[in-house]
Amino acid sequence: MATYVDPPNGVQSQGKHYYSMWQALFEIDTKYVPIKPIGRGAYGIVCSSLNRETNEKVAIKKINNVFENRVDALRTLRELKLLRHLKHENVIALKDVMMPIHKNSFKDVYLVYELMDTDLHQIVKSSQELSNDHCQYFLFQLLRGLKYLHSASILHRDLKPGNLLVNANCDLKICDFGLARTSSGKGQFMTEYVVTRWYRAPELLLCCDNYNTSIDVWSVGCIFAELLGRKPIFPGTECLNQLKLIVNVLGSQSEANLEFIDNPKARKYIKTLPFSHGTPFTRLYPKANPLAIDLLQKMLVFDPSKRISVTEALQHPYMSPLYDPNSNPPAQVPIDLDIDEELGEEMIRETMWEEILQYHPEAASADGQA
Repeated sequence: MATYVDPPNGVQSQGKHYYSMWQALFEIDTKYVPIKPIGRGAYGIVCSSLNRETNEKVAIKKINNVFENRVDALRTLRELKLLRHLKHENVIALKDVMMPIHKNSFKDVYLVYELMDTDLHQIVKSSQELSNDHCQYFLFQLLRGLKYLHSASILHRDLKPGNLLVNANCDLKICDFGLARTSSGKGQFMTEYVVTRWYRAPELLLCCDNYNTSIDVWSVGCIFAELLGRKPIFPGTECLNQLKLIVNVLGSQSEANLEFIDNPKARKYIKTLPFSHGTPFTRLYPKANPLAIDLLQKMLVFDPSKRISVTEALQHPYMSPLYDPNSNPPAQVPIDLDIDEELGEEMIRETMWEEILQYHPEAASADGQA
């Protein structure tokens, strides 16, 4: 639980109070009352909290020593820039970013999100029965949120069950945008190390420099298969093993289906794998709805140019009970996520401060007059 503690050095900062959770100190705005810690990840601790002004429950994520690692700092900055612009019921809402006390020396960042009950990873692991209706509804919401992102030229690049938050009434929201990029960047180098390995598309495993929104569709296919089978479909131990598992299920690929591989070594490697006829999805998921199997087959296609798009997936007969083409407005404008990867700590701090000010107009005007 959250334990109220005295401020460090005995100095009470205006508008802040202090709590200890999981041996971590939380310095948070007095309008938030923490309830309990609910999660710990590579990027910090998350606690549930109550906003006393609105009586709304929220999740507060503390990112500790955000500038200690430049890659992590850029990741946090990217999430801040992106979530300020995204407004969709299947994308997590960033409600607030707390103002640090000192502009030039703050180390921790506190992000305030809407509170969700669990994530899809926990649901898949649980003993709760997942009916066809459950699978259909989760997939529909994931595709709907993804269509919105892709309409803004945003690639999520790290879709996995743990990044899909779920409420007790089965509402689903996509979260964790630290690896997201715009697909419209001119001449932008796209790093291949994206997406947790089990959900990583073949073109990423094969080190292809050019990829697009179809990498997210592959990840959705892996997630959908996991919902149907209650376990990961391609739980590779490392990159080459991951490719072997994919070929074992999808079967060996024709020469035409390997043309997208622009890396000669990668193309040579894929041809050395033992021949496989593949494993029919009907055998892997014998209880699944035939339409679900058909859609899964269209998502998990080795050649990205032949993979179904998010829009096409929403129009698939499996989605017809839920999909209304008129209720999926695109994002208003493409979002510029171009951040100089070589930014130093001071410039990252300055840019992050400017993002935080967007949530505090009263402080922004004071900052502008300073």
